[in-house]
Amino acid sequence: MNQRSKELAKRIVTYSTDVKPGERVLIELIDHGEALASELIKAVYDAGGEPFLQFRKEYILKALLEGCSEEQIKRMAEYEVRRMQDMQVYICVFGKYNPQELSSVPQEKMELYSKYYTKPLHGDVRIKNTKWCLAAWPTNALAESAGMSFEEFQDFFFKIANLDYTRMSRAMDGLIEVIENTDRVRIIGPSTDITFSIKGMPVVKCEGKRNIPDGEVYTAPVRESVNGVISYNIPSVFQDFQFEDVKFEFRDGKIVGAWANDTERINKILDADDGARYIGEFAFGLNPYLNKPVKTTIFDEKICGSIHITPGRALNKCDNGNRSAIHWDLVQIQTIEYGGGEVWFDDVLVRRNGVFVPEALQCLNPENLI
Repeated sequence: MNQRSKELAKRIVTYSTDVKPGERVLIELIDHGEALASELIKAVYDAGGEPFLQFRKEYILKALLEGCSEEQIKRMAEYEVRRMQDMQVYICVFGKYNPQELSSVPQEKMELYSKYYTKPLHGDVRIKNTKWCLAAWPTNALAESAGMSFEEFQDFFFKIANLDYTRMSRAMDGLIEVIENTDRVRIIGPSTDITFSIKGMPVVKCEGKRNIPDGEVYTAPVRESVNGVISYNIPSVFQDFQFEDVKFEFRDGKIVGAWANDTERINKILDADDGARYIGEFAFGLNPYLNKPVKTTIFDEKICGSIHITPGRALNKCDNGNRSAIHWDLVQIQTIEYGGGEVWFDDVLVRRNGVFVPEALQCLNPENLI
């Protein structure tokens, strides 16, 4: 574990965030991952940077949020924003003991936290003004979600975390070119038939720079162009509640119908602000070692053969104008094991049942990336 932690820390510092001499680096540790945090500190010093450390325990945050007020959350964000503005690099290590620790916090409190803390600190400052990387860390909870022993999950994690991202990056170039020349997208699958335009939207490859693990290519729909229905076929933990059987109906870009295992809760999230019912991202998952859900977004959105269509805030590098306090990467896997599906670009079949069809894109199929 120590040697693998050291190698991963070096990769994050020298490749993902490219720490330069004199840069201030905030390392935030959520619940568990002390081995990686320690190696990150050493790696930052080796790169000539100046590391800072912050710990956060989710069960303590839960106690804080259960009684919080709007003014208190705003003040917390104000303090944290000042510090973030003084940083050039942000690295978060999150090894949650319980991915649903905050699920019992009243939803109105979670909405305050999302709107007045997460958005100003991370959406408005950290993402726009720092080099950043979010790194998962193996825990027993994640191993259980993945249906593995802890030892198996550790091996699995380091295999996907230390993927040859430079090779994947080269393979992504063909998909980027195809997307850049596409207007209309149609996605078909079980309880899914949705269309939208991506004409003129930027395209971004995720190649181990911002997430560990990584492996996706994303763009965004033209905001008002989305029409049809989509059903997401794996669970999604959001605001520490596990949503299942999520289904959306769109009309002129807006989610006009939303259903899930807790329909009232999901609609409250989508009513958080004007942008929450519009889509901020459309992406392909491409990591060849990920083929089933872990029930943690940073893993599941990278599943090979998957797509995610994301309600909420558009990303800075692909801004379709949508603004929201939320950004919720909901995933649909299109492999045969999960019911299949098709992606069409301008009436050309691009991917069927999770497998890229055009010869120029077959380099992204799992057998060619492993």
